Amino acid sequence: MSDLEAAFAAVDAANAGDPNAVVVRGERRPKEQAHAELAVEWVRRLVSEPSDALLLAARAHHVRRWEIPRRSQPDGRAGYLAWKRSLQQHHAAVAGRVLADAGVDAATIERVQALVKKQRLKSDPEVQALEDALCLVFVETQFGALTAQLGDDHMVEVVAKTLRKMTPAGREAAIGLPLDDAAVRIVGQALAQL
Repeated sequence: MSDLEAAFAAVDAANAGDPNAVVVRGERRPKEQAHAELAVEWVRRLVSEPSDALLLAARAHHVRRWEIPRRSQPDGRAGYLAWKRSLQQHHAAVAGRVLADAGVDAATIERVQALVKKQRLKSDPEVQALEDALCLVFVETQFGALTAQLGDDHMVEVVAKTLRKMTPAGREAAIGLPLDDAAVRIVGQALAQL
């Protein structure tokens, strides 16, 4: 097993206890484990020669996310943003411990943590590639459920915000995903807002 594969296995083990499950491509899996694998897959599709740090950040981007539930912060935008900030710190800290235990060098761990925290989103191509990958995982796995929860009009706003965070290549990949008619309509309305 390569060092990268060993580090992936360590992150997967950390995510194995996720009490939330999702069905991805016909298989029921721990949510964060499945999303982490998809994020790595998307990074490899979007970036011709991704660094180990970028691949590890994709694998560890939401490591043990369930430990800080959304209800830990108040409702509303301010609470949501506080929750997202606390998650970024949590993911970076957990990733650091897991990767150190797996023998990953300190410089790579520091870079993974910066990527997970999305530092310099618009100016760092690797952070942007990670953001594209995460958005694509969202579209592939959570679009329908979130639409049912939020309703079409609010979902158009969410999708427009998501598309604004993505590069043109990321948007093209998202539009190329197999979407049902309702999702295509929502994406079309969101694209019109860009």
